This record gives sequence, structure tokens and C-alpha cells, in this order.
Amino acid sequence: MKILFVSLGCDKNRVDTEVMLGMLASHGYSFTDDEAEAEAAVVNTCCFINDAKEESIEVILELAERRKSGQLKALIVTGCLAQRYKEEIQKEIPEVDEIIGISAIEKIIEAVDETVKRNELFSHKNYFEDINKRPLGGMKRVMTTGGLYNYLKIAEGCDKHCTYCIIPKVRGNYRSVPMEELLTDAKNLADSGVTELLLVAQETTLYGTDLYGKKMLPELLHKLCEIDGLKWIRILYCYPEEITEELIQTIKEEPKICHYLDIPIQSGSDRILKKMGRRTNNAEIRSLITRLREEIPDICIRTTLISGFPGETAADHNETYALVEDLKFDRLGVFTYSQEEDTPAATMPDQVTERVKNTRRNKLMRLQQKIAFENAQNMIGKTVEAVIEGRITDADDEDGLSYVARTYKDAPDIDGYLFISGVQRELMTGDYVNVLITGSNEYDLIGEMIV
Repeated sequence: MKILFVSLGCDKNRVDTEVMLGMLASHGYSFTDDEAEAEAAVVNTCCFINDAKEESIEVILELAERRKSGQLKALIVTGCLAQRYKEEIQKEIPEVDEIIGISAIEKIIEAVDETVKRNELFSHKNYFEDINKRPLGGMKRVMTTGGLYNYLKIAEGCDKHCTYCIIPKVRGNYRSVPMEELLTDAKNLADSGVTELLLVAQETTLYGTDLYGKKMLPELLHKLCEIDGLKWIRILYCYPEEITEELIQTIKEEPKICHYLDIPIQSGSDRILKKMGRRTNNAEIRSLITRLREEIPDICIRTTLISGFPGETAADHNETYALVEDLKFDRLGVFTYSQEEDTPAATMPDQVTERVKNTRRNKLMRLQQKIAFENAQNMIGKTVEAVIEGRITDADDEDGLSYVARTYKDAPDIDGYLFISGVQRELMTGDYVNVLITGSNEYDLIGEMIV
């Protein structure tokens, strides 16, 4: 049987999808991206914000029509939306055969087997387990990233309980994956050809506190750096208040760790940060970024902000604007506040209008665009290592071959690219080369390979 597997949402969801694909593949199932070929479908959903929720529902409804017509023998829904809205899915979309909670993804084989075996129309069954069950590690995965990079999910859940976020209710408390299982995962990925490993969790910086009684991310990083085949290790989702001096020195000293940190700060206003339930403030953010740049001068810092949080005034927005203007983050994304039910922020007074949210977001993004373009210009004349993503086949190759690549400053799928022209030999996707930066095109860089 061929299964269509749709994975929505974040990279942590992608890891769950790859684990489920690995389980199904070991049980003899094959996969297709073509809806017309699929005999069954699995949707791994997201519900972090309204847009993600709507996308998940649209995909389920589209596949429900195929299930209703008999083109699909099974329709299974899992992920955050399934965890959060089990009853609503059962009631409103009866064509869904099985619903699997986020802590029960190992039930995917049973769910598919049973649905196909019963061959009944919309025979409902649910698979849910303790939301705080220890997360899976050391599992065989089917890679969906192309094989050169992949994600290592080091923990599940979150204990922060920011007032705008539903994740602790959907994903449970913070639970680290045991280190030996993570090392097995990483070795398996490296053996499969992965050279860039991206560490993800709802918060990576607290890794190990629940299992070992202290922050163990530095030790995990040291052990990952010992794995043959891995060349770049990138750390995402670091809460600013949890970044320790030990972690900074580990990043500085280990050559395989990219000088790149993703540090979501969400606001520059102390008043709004407090309302958000964040555990840092403007001065501490400034101090941390200054410290990181002192110790690691070439570090690339990515952050995210929320515009239009309930009660945010023009003065609050201006504090955030000033923080961005002063700190000049290398990478920055701004999301308009999404009013999520069952969160404290959803019922706060002084909800900000969509028009004001978007106006403030656009103002911050225009500022960041100016900073990003200046940062790209400042790279001209520098030599950087880059990984080849692929050849540009429609380029004018009179002076040599052209390729698209990424530097250590560019995480897959979210940051920019480096375009290399005039290459005099064939390069393979995944090759690491040294490049002289000769120009920039807005967010992207242009360069020449150094032989």
C-alpha cells in the first residue's frame, strides 16, 4: 500500500514524521507524494497559531473528500491539532478514521494496519497516551530533507508557560531525550550522509535539566562533535535567559559548531515581556548579545518578535524598534500576535487591532531589511566556508558553472543563500568549499570559489 504523508508545522514535527515514516517503511509500506496514487493518507498537523491551524484543517478536509469517495482506504490525523481538538475533529470531520496523540506516534503501524484491515467507512479509533510520556529517541527515520542536513529533536514539551503559547498544554512538560539515544540518532544520520545537524526543541538550552539535574547542552555538543561525518552543528531555539557562559565557550571552542544562534526575544519592552510571561528584560537581552559578540565576533544571531501583543502601546513598540536598531540582529522575523484560545493572553484586555499589528510588523521588517542589506554589504571581501545546495542549470555558463550554496549564517529553509559563479569544475551537492564574497543582492550573497 502507498501512503501519502503530509507533514505541517515546525522542524520538530518533521522529526516526528520521519520517525513514523521509518516505522511504516520497516513494516513494508511505501510512500507517494501523488494524491492520485495514495491508498491511505496521514496528516501530521500543527496548531501553534491560527494560520497553521487553518492550513491543517484545509489539508484534512481536502483528503476527507477523497476518503469519502473511496479513493483513500484510510485517513489518519496526528500532531498538535489532533492532540488539542480530538473531539472537534471526530464531530466535524467524520471521514477521519484514526486520531493519534503526540505521545502515541509509535501506534502509527497499528493505526494504518487496523484501518485497512477493517476496510470500513469512517470506523473511528483513537490512540492517546500520557502527554508527559518520555519522548522517543534512537528510532530509525526516513529522511525528508534531501539527506545533507537534518534535525535532532533533543527534548519535547515546555515548562515556560508564556501567556501567548499553547505548546505546554498540547505537548506537555519539558522532557529531554536521553543523551545515549540522541547520540545513536546523530550517528545514524551521519552514517546516512547528513553533514549538518540542527538541534531543535521547544527550548534547547534547558536540555538535560529534567534527567540529569543540570543543563547538559554543552556536554551533548561536545559528544556530537566527536561523531565522524558531521561537519556543521547548528543550535536553534535558545531562550536568552538560559544561555550560560559554559555554552558560549563551547560554541567558541568547538570547530564543528556553527557560530549561529537562534534566540527568540519576542519584544523589547519590559512591560510587554512581563505580560508575556517571559523571564528576561531589555537590559539583559542587550547584555547577552554584547557578550556573545565579544566572545564570538563572527557570530550570527537570529531572533523573532511578536507585534501587537495585547496592551502593546506605541511606546512599547518604539522600545522594541530601538532594541532592533541598536543590536542589529543578523536575522530577524516578526509575527503578528495570534489570539489563541485557552491561553492567558487571549482574554487580556486591550487586544490590538490587526491593522496596528501589521503596521508595526511592517515597520520592524523595513528596519531589519535595511540592517540585513548593510550586513550583506559588509561581507564583501571576506572568505567563508559554504555548503553546495545545487547547480543553477539555467545560468549562463560561458565563464564556468554556477551554484547555490549556504554559509554558516544561513539555516536551511529560513535564511538566505550564496550564489557562486565561474566555477571551473563540477561540484556535488553537499560539497563544502571556500568562497570569496564579491557582492550581494539584497539578503543573498554573491561570491567566487577559491581553488
